[in-house]
Amino acid sequence: MNEPALQDLTVVNGTNILSRRCFLKGMACGSLLAMGSPQIVQAAFSGFTSHKTLSLEHHHTGDSLKLTYFEQGRYIHGALEEVSYFLRDYHNDAVHSVDPALLDQLHAVKLLLGTNKPFQIVSGYRSPGTNASLRRHSRGVAKHSLHMEGKAVDIRMEGVSAKAIRNAALTLQRGGVGYYPRSNFVHVDTGEIRTWHG
Repeated sequence: MNEPALQDLTVVNGTNILSRRCFLKGMACGSLLAMGSPQIVQAAFSGFTSHKTLSLEHHHTGDSLKLTYFEQGRYIHGALEEVSYFLRDYHNDAVHSVDPALLDQLHAVKLLLGTNKPFQIVSGYRSPGTNASLRRHSRGVAKHSLHMEGKAVDIRMEGVSAKAIRNAALTLQRGGVGYYPRSNFVHVDTGEIRTWHG
């Protein structure tokens, strides 16, 4: 349910990342172009759209949210606050500001998947106390988890495989991507580009 500690990961040098990034983007673009959706590919990789909307459902609280968080070239402050509250630590209702780049990453994944289905949030923000408690019960919880900085979410989507979500997130190369097929979710964050299998 959590990303591994950074020191447990192999960091690939810049040249290999660029080569891999180009390969993955090319494969994704080729696949989507074959399906006749060049605008989707362009929007996902450029990050530019006139507005960005997300639909979210929280696995633990039952809350749902659909909102536009970016419009006319600007983030909407009130929408960011709303998403931050939605992604709160559901154990104690602690709230932390969400990284807008994380929302952009989810939006781009949605575009690559070609769907408007809501992301189901398994885990959003975690307070330090909650993270410490989870660490005591699971060795997979990172001590300095990006969940504690509002820079990570664990997600799934009804009717879309975790593998498809992982592949879309990997194609973007915008941060960490953890794949948890047995628990049926994908971790995405705005940290260093890295990947792991849980």
